[in-house]
Amino acid sequence: MLCGGLTEGPLSVMSDRPTNGSGNAETASADVEAATRRLMAALDALESAVERRREADRDENELAVRIQALGADRSRLADELDGSLVKSRRLERANREIAERLDAAIGTIRSVLDAGETS
Repeated sequence: MLCGGLTEGPLSVMSDRPTNGSGNAETASADVEAATRRLMAALDALESAVERRREADRDENELAVRIQALGADRSRLADELDGSLVKSRRLERANREIAERLDAAIGTIRSVLDAGETS
């Protein structure tokens, strides 16, 4: 008896079954066909896996582009916000100055009116 429980005698290359002359070519052909089918199935599975990987890579690249665009938008919006805050502060300051001037003008007008009433 040989390793792995195989029987002694002539064996086909692709099978552990003993050969008996005329069946040898049929058995070898069947074994080759089975191996070819397994190879084709493995190649199909590999091709599918490669395509899935390509799609995942494309999705990853698209996501990276979107993230980069969002980062650029965020920077632009942050700059616009900073500009708006500066402008808002300037307007508030101008508003206070105008309110102070109006108060001063109103005070002056009241003083003039009061002085005119007393004279």
